Order: sequence, then structure tokens, then C-alpha cells
Amino acid sequence: MVLTTSSLFLHTLAQVGITHVFVNWGSDHPAMLEELERQRVIHGGHALTIVTSPNEMVALSAAHGYAQVTGKPAAVIVHVDVGTQALAGAVHNADRGRVPILIYAGSSPFTSEGELKGSRNEWIHWMQDVHDQPTIVRQYMRYTAQIGSPANLPHLVRRALQIATSEPKGPVYLWGRREVMEQEIDQSLMETPITLTKWPSVEPTALSNQAVQRIASALLAAKSPLLITSHLGRNHAAFPAFATLSRILALPVFLTCPSATNLPTSHPFLVGFSYLGAGTQTPLLKSADVILVIDAEVAWIPMNKDKDGAYERPSEEAQIFVIDSGDPLKTGIGMHHDDADLVCRADAAIALTQIREAIGGQTAFGWSDRAERVQKIHEAWVAQLRAAESFPVSPSSSGSHAPYTTPQIVATLRAAIQASGVSREGTLLLNESISNYPLVWSHMQPEIPGAIIGSGGSSLGWALGAGVGTVLGGRVAKKGKEGAGYEFIASIVGDGTFLFCVPASAFWMARRYQTPFLTIVLNNGGWRSPKLSMLGVHPQGHGSGAVGDQLTVGFGPDSPDYSQIAVAASGGWAWGRKVSAERADDGKSAEELLRETIAEAVRVVIEERRCAVVECVLERI
Repeated sequence: MVLTTSSLFLHTLAQVGITHVFVNWGSDHPAMLEELERQRVIHGGHALTIVTSPNEMVALSAAHGYAQVTGKPAAVIVHVDVGTQALAGAVHNADRGRVPILIYAGSSPFTSEGELKGSRNEWIHWMQDVHDQPTIVRQYMRYTAQIGSPANLPHLVRRALQIATSEPKGPVYLWGRREVMEQEIDQSLMETPITLTKWPSVEPTALSNQAVQRIASALLAAKSPLLITSHLGRNHAAFPAFATLSRILALPVFLTCPSATNLPTSHPFLVGFSYLGAGTQTPLLKSADVILVIDAEVAWIPMNKDKDGAYERPSEEAQIFVIDSGDPLKTGIGMHHDDADLVCRADAAIALTQIREAIGGQTAFGWSDRAERVQKIHEAWVAQLRAAESFPVSPSSSGSHAPYTTPQIVATLRAAIQASGVSREGTLLLNESISNYPLVWSHMQPEIPGAIIGSGGSSLGWALGAGVGTVLGGRVAKKGKEGAGYEFIASIVGDGTFLFCVPASAFWMARRYQTPFLTIVLNNGGWRSPKLSMLGVHPQGHGSGAVGDQLTVGFGPDSPDYSQIAVAASGGWAWGRKVSAERADDGKSAEELLRETIAEAVRVVIEERRCAVVECVLERI
């Protein structure tokens, strides 16, 4: 029986608690493939769940989704420099989303005349040998290291995971030359205990006593306070603490660029969502005298103006407090600054509990009047949402139906999920709808922690791979009312995002590993976001009146059939349908057609345990 460094590597991953490895094999992995077959022959199976991923970005996106729902890192194995490059934008997403993932890549052999086992014997070994392979991803990693010997391999893996799981959490990258990974080892290395017992993550931090008193006093005395967050809800323990603090002091909450469920939609002091397009910031920002920014990506954009031409930013007199669990200065971003009076690194749940305890039974300035005023803002916002979800009573004067809107589609999905009988705890929505981000968050109306998640980054192509990973992770984390995994997962994407997700690989994986989820494709005929970016800089320019195809951001006139891509990739296993209000016939209204189609898609996922894709045609850009 031959054991190698690769045997020890896979053994170490299993020993330290890694359960799933998303792999894309190459010429640097012969010893790993041999070890997996050795395990199968001797033990009848593998110590790790190996998930074959035909595309590297999909592999890392799946690991990303897995880690988001389990709270535990997965591993990804890719091929030398080219596989590392093919991880693509998923590297950015894992970094910005603060998701712990262990990435391993092999590297070309360093010998060429058979001096060592694994020496160069293929022409690509010369082509794929680069000066500094980890530099491809180093600025996105929390830690990079080369495996130089089997002797300290368990230490390297444990150090990498200790760093990956400490705030600010994130991906780590290990790599090894083929000769090192082919090196034969003694059986004793496999018998030495390998645990994380003495390699704990860094404990969450608290606010200093001075910071607690200063923030609590300011909130108690404030006439027009405001709370802002983006991803506080990633920490499920912070969810109730945030809601409680808002309630006891009647503090309005505004969510900017959310990537997690941070507050129940029904919370009376939630006043809205925004991805900070000009004119979409809450008016409360300008009038606020105390602002607490906690776990936020970007709280406001200083140069943006509202419809009246006023800057959408705090007044110079406002007191501003910034709290972040791991990186309050955003050191990984080239330029970032908040005009703040106090900047703190602290765990959101701990910090909010500290502030709540400091307040005790004290009453905030003007509590009752503010509570009434803020609740009215909340109610007006909810009424706007309801109005946007309605369908016209009859077709237009021309006799045609208006195109579907995102609020109508999301509300229809929400109703279908509720009618299906699945539990809230067993339902998960993945949002990568880009220009429709705030509409999806608003109209899905999440109520519990973890109900909706995003990638946390801005590189498109996360959602479909994450669909596979979250189904697998949900089973491991025993989600759902029966603890058997999520009962229903849905992903909402744009048509451009759908293509970025590499659907051929994602839906092949979904069938191979039986990970059913629904995908709603919001088809507006191209990339709306680049057009909006152009209008933000050139509102009256030559392109302001051009349609998407003229601007080269459109996919027309002949767009792909998105649902059938999924059907073909899965060998006919996935179910797909395209729905357009303009094609409503057979006595059905556009509303009935949409409702029946989405209801059937939900049924296919829940009852038949197959993927379903519904392409919904919107107004073209």
C-alpha cells in the first residue's frame, strides 16, 4: 500500500471537519486520484464527499453557498495556474462576502529528467509553470502558503483554516508542486491525531466600555437617529439584538446593499432598502443627528443627489458611529472612508447587546412621537410595495398586455411558496438579480435570519453554483423543519447573470448530485446595469435614448432560450418554461399565466425534486 503527501492532505481535510470538496481535476492531481481509488477499494468509499465540477467558478460558487448555510468551510481543488485563473470572479465574491473556503491548487513539476516521482512528462508542464502562482489570487486571500513537505502539511492546513474562520473571514489558498504531492510517506503520519482543538478561531470582540457609553448616550439623546446595515444578518445572533434595539428606542433602520436578511420586513421601524442609485437613499439620512453604521458595505455615496438636487449624505453636524465585525476601515479596498466620530471593530451581536444593556430602562428622547412617525414611513413604504405588485384590471387600449414587472413576478413567487406549505425555516432564496436587487429584497418580504442571501460581492455568476452548494449544505446543516435539508430553494437572476453562472456546468452538477432548486430568470434583453451606469454619468448624452441592442449591451434580437439551456445541460431532467405577458392567450390573463407557471415550477422542485427554470420576459432595455 503506497501512501503519499496527497493521501495525507485528503486525510487531514477530513480530520479537521471538511466534509465536501468541489473539484476540477488536472495533470497535477495523479496522486489524489490514486488515493481516492485506494480509499474506494480498501474502505468501500471516500472519507470526503467529492463533488465533480466541470467549471472552476461554479465549483467555488458552490463551495461559497455551502459555507454560507453551514457556517463551515468547504474545500475547492483546481488545476495549476489555469485552474486558479478559472476561479474567476468567484474569488472576489468569496473575499468580499467574507466566506471561509480552503482552495488548493497543484503546480507544475519542478524537475524534468525523472529525478523525482511526478517529474515532468507532459508538454503542458512547461506551459503552466509560472513564476509566482499564488500571486494570481493573493490580494483576495486571507492566507497563502506552499506545501513544501508532508512533515508540516497538517500544520499548514490548520493554520489556513484558523485564519479563514476568524474575522474578517474569507478564502485561503494552498498550493503544492507535483513531486511533493507524489512523495511517499510513512503510515505513522496518517495515524497521528489531527484536530483543530488547539487551533481555534479568534474569539469575537466586544466594544470598549467607553465606546458603549458614548454610543448609548448618543442614541438616547438623539432627536433623529438612524441605523444602517448591509450584512449584519450573516451573524444570526445579531438579528434579534438588532430588532430589539430598534424597537426599544424607535430607531428607524435603512438597509444599503444587503447581502443577508438583517431585519424582518414586518418590523415597524424598517423604512426601506437601497443599492444607492442616485435618488434612492432614505431622506432620513440628511436629517439624522446620530447615525449608527454597523456591518455595512457602503452606507451612502457622498456625490449622489436626490431629485431636488440635494446631496444624499449626512449633515456635517451628525454624530456617526461605525462598527464592523472584522474590517471597519475596509483595508482590502483601495479607497474607502466614512466621516465618522468613532470607528470600532466588534462583533455585531455582542456590540448590540452591550448597547442595549447600557441603555437599561432609560427612555429615548421623544420616543413615542418618533415611533409613530417612523411607523408611518414603514406603512407608506409597504403600501407602495403592494401597489407595485398589482396587475392592470384590463389590457391596454391597444389590446396587448403590458410586460411583466419584477414586483409582479416576485410577489407571485412569494405567494406560490406560501401556498406550497413549505416552512419558513425550510425556504431559502438566492438573490443575484443585479439591477433588480432592491426590488427582490423588498417584495420577497423575508422575516427570519437566513431567508435570503446574496454573494456579498459584485462579480456575477454566483447564484446557480450556489444553488447546488446550498442544497448540499442545507442537508449537512440539517435545515428545514424535519432536519433533512431545505424544502425549497429558489434563485432569482437576470438574463445576463444566468449566462455568467455557466449554466451548462451548474445544471449538470444539479442533476449529478440531486440538488433541485428553482431559477427565475428576469429577462430584460441584456445587461441593464451598464446602461444605468452610462446614464448616471451621461444622462443627456448620445446613448440616453438608445435601446440596449444599439448600445451593445442587449442580447437581441434573438436571445438564448434560457430555460432550455438548463433542460439540455441536465439531459432532460430539469423542467423549463418561458412566460411572457404579451403571449397570454387561451382565455388566460397575464396574471393567471404567470401564477400558474410559477406554481407549477414550485411544485416540480418540491414534489418531483427536479430543477425548474422559469424565464420571465420583462420590458426590454
